[in-house]
Formats: sequence, C-alpha cells, structure tokens
Amino acid sequence: MDLCDQPIHALHRQRLEGAISTAEIARSVLQRIDAVEARLHAFITLNTDAVLPAAQAADRRLAAGETLSPIAGMPIALKDIYVTRGMETTCGSRILQGFVPPYDATAVERLKAQGLNLVGKTNLDEFAMGSSTENSAFGPTRNPWDTERVPGGSSGGSAAAVASGEALAALGTDTGGSIRQPAAFTSIVGLKPTYGRVSRYGMVAFASSLDQGGPMAKDVRDAALLLGIVAGHDPRDATSRDVPVPDFTACCRPELGRLRVGVIRGLQALGEIDPQVTAGFAANLQTLRELGAEIVEVDLPHLDYAITVYYILAPSEASSNLGRYDGVRFGVRAKGVRSLQDMYEATREAGFGPEVKRRIMLGTFALSAGYYDAYYNRAMLIRDLLREDFRLAFERVDVIASPTSPVPPFKLGERMADPLQMYLIDAFTLPANLAGLPGISVPGGFTRESLPLGLQLLANHFREDQLLHAAYAFEQATTHHTRRPPLP
Repeated sequence: MDLCDQPIHALHRQRLEGAISTAEIARSVLQRIDAVEARLHAFITLNTDAVLPAAQAADRRLAAGETLSPIAGMPIALKDIYVTRGMETTCGSRILQGFVPPYDATAVERLKAQGLNLVGKTNLDEFAMGSSTENSAFGPTRNPWDTERVPGGSSGGSAAAVASGEALAALGTDTGGSIRQPAAFTSIVGLKPTYGRVSRYGMVAFASSLDQGGPMAKDVRDAALLLGIVAGHDPRDATSRDVPVPDFTACCRPELGRLRVGVIRGLQALGEIDPQVTAGFAANLQTLRELGAEIVEVDLPHLDYAITVYYILAPSEASSNLGRYDGVRFGVRAKGVRSLQDMYEATREAGFGPEVKRRIMLGTFALSAGYYDAYYNRAMLIRDLLREDFRLAFERVDVIASPTSPVPPFKLGERMADPLQMYLIDAFTLPANLAGLPGISVPGGFTRESLPLGLQLLANHFREDQLLHAAYAFEQATTHHTRRPPLP
C-alpha cells in the first residue's frame, strides 16, 4: 500500500520509529495528485509547491528532538468554504472568484498551530448547496471508485481527495449531510460534530443554524484525532459551546460492550431505498449484534416532515446569508451598469449558479410577508418536535443506526434534471442537522458493482465519545475501510 493510502496515525508511528520520513509521505501524495487529479478534479486550488518544503521542515524539527503533533507536515486538504489567509476562497462560486481573505477560519488556525501542511482547497457544490458536487462553478468532481459517478456532496472534493490519496485527510462542512453522504459514496469516514462543538468562524455560511464543520479521514482514529484539534469554544462564534474537549482518540476501543443501538421504525417512509443498501444495512446490524450490541426499534413520529422542514429552513437562511454578495464588498462586480440596483442584479445573475438561485428564491418566498407564518414559523415548530423525538429516543438507546444514503453513488448527470430527486438523497442525514446531533458515516460495504455503501451512526448532543467508540468497534470488526479505489 502506498504511503498516501495510509491513515495519519499509522504514518506518524512509522516516522517516529524512523521507518519513513515526512518528506517521503509528501512525495507519495504529490505523485498521486499528478497521476489522478486531472481526471478526478478534487481541488479548486492546489498548494503543491509548498507541500514538500513543509514536510521537510517537519523532519528537521523531529531530527532536532522536538515533539511533533501527529498531523505536523502531513498533507491535509480543506473544503474551499473555509477562509484561508492569503489563499483564494471561492465556495465553488464565480461570485467569489478572486477573493483572497486576510485571515484564517478558527478551524484552520487550530490546524496550523499543530503543523498543518495544506495541500489545497477542495471542490464543492456552490456555497455547499448540493449532494453531488455537480453544482460547482468550476466543474464536477468524479468518484475515484468509478469516475462516471458522483462522489456525493457538497464536500465531494474533500471526499474524493481523501479516498484517492490526494490528501491524507480533509475538513468538510455538513448542513444536511454534506460530510457524511460523500464519505459514504467514497468509502471513507466522515464525522459531523454536535452543532456548536466546532467553531463556525471563518466557515462561509450557507444556513447558519445547520452548518457544522468536521473531519473526513481514512479511518475512525484519524477522524477522532482531527476532531480533537478543531473542537473547542471560540468567543468569536456566538454559536460555539463552551464544553470540555476530551481525548477523542481514547474513545477508539474495539470492545463494543452492551451498547444499545436504535433502528428507526418505518425508515422506508422517507423514500425508496435501493435493495443493495437495505441488504448492506442488515449485514451491518448483524455485525453490531455479534459485537454485543442490543438492537432496539425506536420511533421518531415527526421524521416524515424532516425533508420538508429542511427545505424551508435551509433556503430561508441561505436567502438571508447570501444577501451580502452584492458586488460591493468582495468578489466579482458587474461592469458597465448604470445604477447601484443594476449592479446588484447583474452581479448576482452572473455570479450565482442555478441551484443557488433556486434556493434563494425558495427562501425569499418562505420569508415573505403573508407566508412567513405559514411556512417558516411552522417549520420551526416541527423542528422542535423532531428534537423532542430524538431526545426521547436517546433515553432508550445510546446510538441510532441507519444507512447513510438510500442509494449507492449515482452517475454524473443522472439526477440534475430533477431537483426533488436530488434532495431526497439526504433523507437519512439531514434530520441530525435539524436536531443539532453528532453523526458519523463509516464504510459499510460495497454493492455487487463494487460501489461503496455507508453506515451512519447518530448520538446524543456532545456524545461524540460514544459515537466514535461505536464506529471504531464496527470498523475494526470489518475490512471495508481497508479497500482502496482502483486508481492508476
């Protein structure tokens, strides 16, 4: 197995033993980028010229007797929605093309403090609005398992980069499943923390009450390692919670014990589920039983409303957040206009893509006079009921299991003509965002065509320790996470 295909914790152990150098790791990643990036298009901006010097600097520090963080010098990618000082941040949109921020997002600051070696900024659906990374203004990303298929979205670039070995790990963001669903589609680990666990400062907003950043990694231990770095209170973010950050890697224990695993009764009511997804999930539940878990059916009476509620609230918040892109403060500006109003309209018309415009229109309608109470307020009430459903469920179980996606990775262009079919892809993931719960997707097997499937686990608020314990025990009992895509 090439070095770029191994997890960070294993590589760090080998370099401490003197078996490899950080520079060798960096060269392996750079060689993989040269081999596959032209085909996959996982990145919007590459920082490859700086990768080898940063790795060599980490080796010099190690030779001088310094204690290195496990991520020091390791090539890691960032979704191009995190603000990065001195490096273009586009959010996958033409409207921000050329925007070079003067500061770093808090999550980026914390990674840099541990020796982040930034390999580049990854592709995404424009402003994180999408489930396939086909809505990027810079072209789609392809799935390394089958380049005729999507890698999921909106963090599809981060997922493809990690799965293909173009990065050892990455940060993504999750508003309705945008970390977990692409993780499932590419057979990696994607962790969405509890809302408020990771600072949103410098993470460009889509829907402020739903967005949460988190790690995407080759295995659960790496996800735990990265979460421990980026988590923690940030006074610059009003939604950040001041709760203790434990050593999440200590939660990675292979003995599951008598964990109570909830299975949602009537999950099929959320939409049609591919038979291979159903079969894979049944096999995953059997693995959990063999590890000692007790499988318990739970009821979430208001789950049927989750998709409707999400596609009222998320576009409403997007409509408000995206009002700042007017051609005045940053990003592109329409030329040759006669008035300020004309500049606003022309800038947004040329700068925003069709999916972003669609969601702005939906959100503006839901917030408009005469419809605010009928749509937005009612959706907020149902959101509270869904939170209560989860609260009652977690009185009976420790984690809740489901497939991550109702379908395996689909072909490029297959769902673009029907937005509703695309929105249904997130049916199993978006309830966690509405309730603010932590969730993780781990590799859960493959279809007959060798397409990845994911197992999703949800836990109660700020119980990432329990989530990581269950995910790690499942991972160690299977071999799904050890398979790599058939790359050149």
